[in-house]
Amino acid sequence: MSLRHKIMLGVILLVFIPIVLMGSITYKLFNGAIEKQTENFYANSLLETDRKIQYALNEMNVISDLSITQPVIQQFLKRKYTGELRESEGAASRQLLTELNNLLLSHPKITSLTLYNQNELVHSSRAAPAATYEMLKQQPWYGQMRALNGRPLWLGPFENSTASDQQLTHVRTIKDYYSLDDIGTLVLTVKTDAVDHVFWEAGTIKEGEMMVVNHQGLVLFSKSGQHLGKQISFPFLQSHEERHAYVDTYEGEQTFITYYPSQISGWYLVALTPLNQMYAETAGIRNLALGLLVFALLSVILFDVLFIRKLVHSIISVVKALRLAESGKFTEVRQGSEVYRDESGLLVRGFNRMSGQIQELIRRVEVEQERKKEAEMQALVAQINPHFIYNSLETINSMAVLQGNKEISRLVISLGKLLRISISETQELVPIATELEHVKHYLFIQMCRFGDKLNYEMELPDTWKRHLTLKLIVQPIVENALYHGIEPMQEQGLIRIRVMEVGTDLVVEVADNGHGIEPSRLEELFAGRQQSTDKTRHRGVGMKNVHDRLRIRFGGSYGIMVCSTRGEGTIVRIRMPRILADSQGGAGQ
Repeated sequence: MSLRHKIMLGVILLVFIPIVLMGSITYKLFNGAIEKQTENFYANSLLETDRKIQYALNEMNVISDLSITQPVIQQFLKRKYTGELRESEGAASRQLLTELNNLLLSHPKITSLTLYNQNELVHSSRAAPAATYEMLKQQPWYGQMRALNGRPLWLGPFENSTASDQQLTHVRTIKDYYSLDDIGTLVLTVKTDAVDHVFWEAGTIKEGEMMVVNHQGLVLFSKSGQHLGKQISFPFLQSHEERHAYVDTYEGEQTFITYYPSQISGWYLVALTPLNQMYAETAGIRNLALGLLVFALLSVILFDVLFIRKLVHSIISVVKALRLAESGKFTEVRQGSEVYRDESGLLVRGFNRMSGQIQELIRRVEVEQERKKEAEMQALVAQINPHFIYNSLETINSMAVLQGNKEISRLVISLGKLLRISISETQELVPIATELEHVKHYLFIQMCRFGDKLNYEMELPDTWKRHLTLKLIVQPIVENALYHGIEPMQEQGLIRIRVMEVGTDLVVEVADNGHGIEPSRLEELFAGRQQSTDKTRHRGVGMKNVHDRLRIRFGGSYGIMVCSTRGEGTIVRIRMPRILADSQGGAGQ
């Protein structure tokens, strides 16, 4: 996966998806809150509506309760009749019927009265023929009425086939006031005005519906007046859930349905609210969430176009240039017309500077290599001069031998060997024995000059003779001891040279009994700064030169240490690692 895709994936995971989740969760929680508020609203509204219906019907119940206990009805039902009572059967009977009708039909809501004894129909105030007692017993609600044991049973419109569809029916069993035996049945039909008025005042959400259904789903009352007598299969009629609200499809539209059982046996109050109306208040939040989603998507695209693409382009350009640099081709990354002032621009400019510096260093190395080749060529040419010097010294030595001057012969031989070691030796590391042999020849020549004023001692155990050291590091120290310590003395000078082991290293110690070196003079010698008069008297390399060569070749823990006291002498210790000449082809540790 490319860097650009990784950054885009990170932006999507960290920005885009959280915004989508936040919007979705917020919208869902808000919808849930709306549903809960709607459920609570309708719970209160349905309970209040049911309470008002119960109050309206209780008025009829009170009238019924008072009527069936009156002596006129009790005596009327206890009489022996073989058929329906007629007004033509005497003045007493007519008086009884008048009292009966006045007792129950005096209320304006009651439209008809029907009485049955235990065997047959005994009285009906309806103009149309009333149902016989046998027909009454075949009604589906008859068993439920008998089970109530004298308590009233209300039947809504369309529940009683013997009554009009626009009327309520009040039925109950009449009991003997004294013995509580069943003596008859009372059937009252009541106008629906009272219940309809309750529904007109019931509170609903805009375009919401409220209705009363029985346990079979038959619509008995409706706030809108629609669907009366229609049977609707509500799921809650078959299941009994604790929550009284759910979402279902009603008339092809998703609807939030709230229901509660009524105190009227077998009735349910139902409130229906279309979801699009209920969630109308959430449309703003939904649109805001969608707007944020679109904004986030556009922001991601703009972020990719304006930032990620440029950043990745800069990084890819630098990576390509680095791959070319691996093959030795250093190129400058072009920034084009746009100069970025952020970290990507710094990266490109930094790489270009680094590439330029590397190219400059390569150019310098190439120049140094050219100079080195020229120096090697000059060294090859210069090798002709030592051969001439060696031949000249050989001639001088032969003449001294012929003349019997052995001292000059020895002097010339030492000088030749000194020059041979200094000029002709090509290896950087030489055995310690060879290095000290070079010092011996140098001191022999100087003893010929100083005579008895100079003496030296040299101590080299056989164990260390085959160990290696840098060439020409002891002779410059001895030369400094001679010129700065021994030469100013009136008495005899002594230079003591010894090789010893210190820890895991070797130390070559050069000590003299001279006057010592002034601190300022020592600083000049160590820094390689010598006065012009000294240059005419010797050709010393310089103590700093020796110190730097040791540190460069062996590391910072190696070099020379100088201890000097005015009037007592000087001790110089040269510290180097132990390197045996025979290991690893003659130069191993």
